[in-house]
Amino acid sequence: MADRRYSDVGGTPGGLSHFLMGLAMACAGAYLLMDRVIVASSFWSFYGGSTFGVTLIPMLIGVGMLFFNGKSILGWLLTCAGALFIVVGVIANLHIYFQPTSLFHTLIMLVLLAGGLGLIARALMPHRRASSE
Repeated sequence: MADRRYSDVGGTPGGLSHFLMGLAMACAGAYLLMDRVIVASSFWSFYGGSTFGVTLIPMLIGVGMLFFNGKSILGWLLTCAGALFIVVGVIANLHIYFQPTSLFHTLIMLVLLAGGLGLIARALMPHRRASSE
């Protein structure tokens, strides 16, 4: 363990160049892919239209209980469940669209991402060291 080098990625000998190249490729592919995605929101609906305020009620009750008694388990449960319900509701009401792009550009994005992840995985596998003897 004392004979560790900077080129030892993930605790295995060698692979730093594969890791760095894979990281650069994966980051470039992920950036290009995410750059072509549009995220839009829609109206919040919970068993009807314009019911976002109803989803706030459990959290507000929990916050009120916590102001009264900060150790209230029910208050913490309502606050956390209400906050989680709001976050899940916001995410559930998002619409994600992939912008039209050419097949060539889509393949470049996906090859960069998959190839980069493959190189990162390869870098974590043991490599034979070139013997200096």
